[in-house]
Amino acid sequence: MVRKNAAKSKRQVFYGQALNEAERLELEEARGIEGIDEEIAILRVKLRELIVAAPEKFDLHLRLATTIARLVTTRYNISKEQKKSLKEAITKVLTEIAIPLGVKTLIRS
Repeated sequence: MVRKNAAKSKRQVFYGQALNEAERLELEEARGIEGIDEEIAILRVKLRELIVAAPEKFDLHLRLATTIARLVTTRYNISKEQKKSLKEAITKVLTEIAIPLGVKTLIRS
């Protein structure tokens, strides 16, 4: 854990040197954000703006669309461990609730 924190500190110093004080504060704020939903949304807005402003720059449209697709894939990609946990949770619901109550009862609800 100490090595991980030391490496993080080095990165913060290294990248922090390239930023002014306002940007360093924004960076600290950005570190607290989890997920990539906002980034995907911003890129979608920027793609629309680019298409309107420069419809002839199809290569840029395609590159930005590809970037969005990769982020969406990353966003919805779940790990093997997450799949296993989800499967276990579903199995537990079925064995402890759905089957004793009758699956058809739950489907009608």
